[in-house]
Formats: sequence, C-alpha cells, structure tokens
Amino acid sequence: MKKSNSVIKDLQEQLGADVVRSQELTDGIDTCWVPGGRVQEALSFLKTGAARPYSMLYDISAVDERLRRHGNGQPGCDFSLTYHLLSLDRNEDIRIRVPLDLDNLRAASSIPLWPNANWYEREVFDMFGIAFDGHPNLRRIYMPVSWQGHPLRKDHPARATELEPYSLPEEEEFRQYTAMEFEPGNWGMESRHGDVDFMFLNLGPQHPGTHGLLRLILQLDGEEIVDVVPDIGYHHRGAEKMGERQSWHTYIPYTDRVDYLGGVLNSLPYVMAVELLGGIEVPERAKVIRVMMCELFRIASHLVWYGTFAQDLGAMSPVFYMFSDRERILDIVQAITGGRMHPGWFRIGGVAQDLPRGWDRLILEFLDYLPGRLREYDGMVMKNSIFKARTVGIGRYSAEEAVQWGVTGPGLRACGVDWDLRKKRPYSGYDQFEFEIPVAAGGDSYDRGVVRIEEMHQSLRILRQCVKNMPAGEYKSRHPLTTPPLKERTTRDIETLINHFLNVSWGPVIPHGEALGRIEAAKGISSYSLVSDGGTMPYRVHIRTPSFPHMQMVPHISRGLMIPDLMAILGSVDFVLGDVDK
Repeated sequence: MKKSNSVIKDLQEQLGADVVRSQELTDGIDTCWVPGGRVQEALSFLKTGAARPYSMLYDISAVDERLRRHGNGQPGCDFSLTYHLLSLDRNEDIRIRVPLDLDNLRAASSIPLWPNANWYEREVFDMFGIAFDGHPNLRRIYMPVSWQGHPLRKDHPARATELEPYSLPEEEEFRQYTAMEFEPGNWGMESRHGDVDFMFLNLGPQHPGTHGLLRLILQLDGEEIVDVVPDIGYHHRGAEKMGERQSWHTYIPYTDRVDYLGGVLNSLPYVMAVELLGGIEVPERAKVIRVMMCELFRIASHLVWYGTFAQDLGAMSPVFYMFSDRERILDIVQAITGGRMHPGWFRIGGVAQDLPRGWDRLILEFLDYLPGRLREYDGMVMKNSIFKARTVGIGRYSAEEAVQWGVTGPGLRACGVDWDLRKKRPYSGYDQFEFEIPVAAGGDSYDRGVVRIEEMHQSLRILRQCVKNMPAGEYKSRHPLTTPPLKERTTRDIETLINHFLNVSWGPVIPHGEALGRIEAAKGISSYSLVSDGGTMPYRVHIRTPSFPHMQMVPHISRGLMIPDLMAILGSVDFVLGDVDK
C-alpha cells in the first residue's frame, strides 16, 4: 500500500499541529491521535472536507491500555479508542485514535456521519464500557443485558475457572427471561400509528433460514415490513478475549471458527498480522499454497451460499447438489491438510507441511468437473423465472449506500464498485495471478448472486494457475520466530530440542508493536488488528468481520417490503452468525 502522510498534514492544518499527533506503527497505516473533544471535527473533515475523502467507516475498536508496557510513543491513557477509515478513491486508510481516562470513558457518537457507527459503538460499549453521547440506543450487543462487567477489560476474567460456580436461582432466571422481552419503545418504535396497530413478530432465534442462531424482531403493518431489529450475540464465544490468553501459535485453530465456512480464509489475516509484527518473510511456495487453499475455501463457501440461497426461496434440490460438490473440495482439503472444515493448517511464516504427492491430480480433476456443474446450476437457479421474480429489485442499495454502511466483498461489487483487495492491495502473491473482478450494476439480491457465481469461475482460474506454476522451495520461513520451527536438527543436539519445545509450548516472543492483517475473504474484507507488548501472547486481538456491517444493513434494505422478501435478502447477503458474533 502506498504510504502517505499528506492527509495527516492536512488534518494538522485544519485542527492545529498541537491537536493532531502522528504515530508510526508497524503496519505503516497513517495513524494519529486526537483529543476526544475534537475527534468528531477530525472525522467530519476526513469524510467531507478532505480531497478524495475517507468515505467508509471501516471499524471502531478500543484497547485497555492499563497493563501495557510498550506504548510505541503514544500519549498516556487508560483506554484508547480507534476509528479506522477507508478511502476507496485514494486506496488508503487512516486511523484516528482517542486517549481516554478511566474516570471519563466517553466520546461523541459518530452516527450522524456514518449509520454503521451504531453497532460498532454498541460493541465498544459492551466490551469496554465506553459511552457514546448522542447514541440513540446505547445497549449491549453481544452480551446478555443482565451481564455484569465489560469482558475485554483487562480486569475481567478470561476463563470460567476464575469465576464462582455457575448457578441460576429461579428469581435470576425470571429476571433474565423478562430482560429478553422486546419493548418497542426502547428502539424508538410505535405500537400504533393513527388507526393502524402494528404487529411485532419474532423471526428466530432458530437455525433454518437464518444461517445460524439469529433473532429478528419485525415491526409489521399487515405483511409489510415497517422496521427490523436484529438481535445478535447468540453465537458470541469471546473470540477476541480467547486471543489474549493463547500463545501466538495456539490461537490459530480458533480463527477457523469465526466464519466457520471460510476455513483457512480466517487464518490468513491473523498470521499475516503476526508476520508483520515479527518481520517474517514468507517463502514464495508457501504464498502460492496459501492462495490455492484460500480459493478452494472461497468456492466451498460460495457453494454453501448458493445452495442455501435457493433453499431459502423454496428450491429444494440445488442445496443437495451443491453440498455434494462442496464435499469434493473438503476431500481435497483433507488430503492436503488432514482436516476438513477447520484444518488449522496455516502457520506463522508459511503452512504446516509441504503438499503431498498427488495433490495436483486431485485439483485438476476438480477443475475439470466443476464448470459443467456451475452451468447446470445456472439453468436450475439463476435462470429460473420464480427465483428471478423473488430476487430482482429486492434489497437494492446504491454504491454510495454500500460505502456508508461499510459493505465490502460481493455486496459492494454488486453495486458496480470494482473493489477487491486481491487486486487493489495484492497480498500473498495475488499480483502474480490473472483473474477478473466480477461486478454488477443493480445492487439487488439477484446481482449479489451474479457476482458470487462469477467469482467461483475466477477462483477456478486462479487454482489452475497455482497447479501450473507452483514454485519449488520451502513451505515455511526459517525465521526464528516462526512456530513451530523446523525440526531437522532436534534429534542432533539438546539445545535445538529445547528451543523447539519452548517455541511450541510457549510460542515465540513477538516484538512489541501494532499491525493489521487484512484479506478479501468469501463474504468481504476480514482483518485482524494485533497489539504485541513484547510477550508470548497478544496484548490485544481485534477482529473485523464483513458479516457484522452487512447484518446491520438488513433493516435499511428491508423496510417497505414483505416478509418473503426478507428471506431473499438474508440469503443474498451471505452472512454467517459466527462471523457476525465472534
């Protein structure tokens, strides 16, 4: 990515050089500190006043700084709040960071600038207790409303064994049950308007048709959707908190379970961030192996989306055919890695082992097999008149709206925006591959399908190039911080054996710093922001998932439609609740 401090200079001219303080971080992304009282002024300038503005609010996150030893030159504070902005025109990012003290954990809400700030601010409030003045409904988003404390603070327990044995007295059960009841007034909704009584309908929480445990509360005027309130968090497992208690290496298997259909697509941004922190160069062979495995999982994820999308709209046969094709991919994954859905196979510095004999034959057979099946599915689903009637024009949004809501991946490209991280900021050697960025123009449920289907064809192109041009060499870096290190000499001398044992059991000591690893996953842009304090475990792990902002946008594109249209929208968005809930 092109490095530029010009926008920070512009920001300093706008707010004052003594107000905006630049910070150099490991990943090279422009970062500056702004006092809490001026942050909204800074954000407003970057969104509307700067040349080629930073139109997308990519993320909001926080760090409990109280136990940190290496601040990397940042101002002293108890907590820090980070706004991560993205400019598609510049192809650049900027972080605006705010120092906060424990006795004044407050900031102004950014919802007037970006509608997707709503959920990000609720997440920060839930996890850290930072309040956002002006937020219309600042309440927990992942944890139950009865939860005590803020889980990502350093003084909050990380394990159940640190708590008293769990019990649920009858009065507490009743209190928690009543807390789950939906009160329309809490969400700014009316139960009655004029002579119309609105009905409130729970859709979920259940698995079929919602791709995981999701509860949607629908405000209905007859069958017409007036509003939707997504109630998420049923899959929340504390993935970020777990990252702060695992070694750099032992956390890798946890990453596979975030988007649990994406497999190694989850691991790649994490290991890329660690490699940035450690200054680790990945061998060319390992890069191409990673690309190959990622594209296999991209197709596997899209096949699940394709089949379940059709099933959501009443077509029963496609899901069986497409799951059968996905099994072929998982058989290849198993032959190469030993695992299937969650292989946990990527490593810091490369992959776990070299490719086995016959790997190329398995993939070539699949490459010859799938295109014909995709053509068959095109006639079965995409050209089906009923399917088109249910999806064309439904859940439409513009490119501008997509950027405002933080939409990435196929959902953004369906609006005609040819933004794909593999092309715009090539990683892992993607610049060496020939493939196209599929786009569509309508931005509706049907076009989101068109883009994903063409993406599968482009993934097949990439896979064929992997087979044809797989480089020779190492499958893993020989850098001393890679884990686990190569074992060739562990049987020759005790010192090497001890070093190997310590690196496997404790993990490496990663230099202090902060870095972002980011990839184009199956559902959109996925990233890991890691903070190292120079130890064997991350000080902070923050995951930005694509499904989180996509789910937040569902109410916006559902209002005024009918309940069956909502099912088409949910299917077209292609979310996974593990990806929403972390």
